[in-house]
Amino acid sequence: MTSRTFRGRVVTADAVIDDGAVVVRGDRIDWVGPAAECPDVDPAVDDEAGPAGPRTVLPGMVDVHCHGGGGVGFPDATTESAGAAVRFHRRRGTTTMLASLVSAPADVLVRQTAALADLWRSGEIVGVHLEGPFLAVSRCGAQDPASIVPVDVEMLDRVLDAGDGAVRSMTFAPEVEGVDRLIDVLADRDVRGSVGHTDTDAGTVTDIVRRLAGPVSATHLFNGMPPFHHRAPGPVAACLAGAARGEMMLELIGDGVHLDPETVRTVVDLVGPDRVAFVSDAMAAAGVADGPYRLGALDVTVTDGVARLTTGGAIAGGTSTVLDIVRRAVDESGVDLVSAVRMGSATPARFLGLESTLGRLEAGLRADLVITDDRLVPVRVVRAGEDVD
Repeated sequence: MTSRTFRGRVVTADAVIDDGAVVVRGDRIDWVGPAAECPDVDPAVDDEAGPAGPRTVLPGMVDVHCHGGGGVGFPDATTESAGAAVRFHRRRGTTTMLASLVSAPADVLVRQTAALADLWRSGEIVGVHLEGPFLAVSRCGAQDPASIVPVDVEMLDRVLDAGDGAVRSMTFAPEVEGVDRLIDVLADRDVRGSVGHTDTDAGTVTDIVRRLAGPVSATHLFNGMPPFHHRAPGPVAACLAGAARGEMMLELIGDGVHLDPETVRTVVDLVGPDRVAFVSDAMAAAGVADGPYRLGALDVTVTDGVARLTTGGAIAGGTSTVLDIVRRAVDESGVDLVSAVRMGSATPARFLGLESTLGRLEAGLRADLVITDDRLVPVRVVRAGEDVD
């Protein structure tokens, strides 16, 4: 089997190799280390990535919260058009992703989950994320309040059946009516729970997190929940403490719109990169021009790359990619490169249970690589050993 070698500044899970090499055979990584020790090729020659210097080799990014991109939104896409959104993010470094839906009537959720399940079966995505509809109306953000309902187990069963195993995570508010039944269904169906769009207190969040089976996350921490207050710590404090105890993974949309760069740095300092996942929360407008869009049933206006509901002005998802957020964490939050990359790849991969398959530059794992320039802008993407167009 022919090998391919990629040389440059190589970022592994725990170090930066300034002059490193990654050898790929087939769809797997065969070797990673200093170029001078590369077993297959003369380290002075590299036909794949050019000479050592400004290029950086990263693992493929993993996005566990994404509503679309490239002009296409998952909440209203067909299987074919949804594939265009997946390819948009892939070309920009996200080689693994969940496709996220928003609160909607049962028939819409069934239809969209079934459409996305086709992409899951073909391996284009690793699953579906349901953001709602069992949320707090008071913290709906860019979710349609008319579609937010108490827990309806029959409705949820219909959606999960339509996915036929594709649904991997679900965001819900811990205070929603019927939450006990919801916890049982998520456990029975092996769906990861994520706390979000909630107006409850810290104690309720802590209790729910400890009752959920399997990995638990916080959906875009700080956004869609009351701010931290010293006499009313709320969900933010409970999620930070849960992550510090090793019980949760925290999503951060570090795009400079949803969070201040210092907030990103503070959370990473508090709980560490193994408990934080950078997510894009991207909607259809990611990568395309400003203008009018839709997020589910709601109108969105994008101005200067910032998406807001046309009526009300709430932030309506992001327009960045995960690699954009990794770059911003390094440049503006002062996060070290290894940690930033880990939060864009290894940590979300572990949340999905894929840590033995992808998310790191390590021998035996799937050959997902992003080759960037010296500013972490992607110039080449490889997925499962194949170049991404």
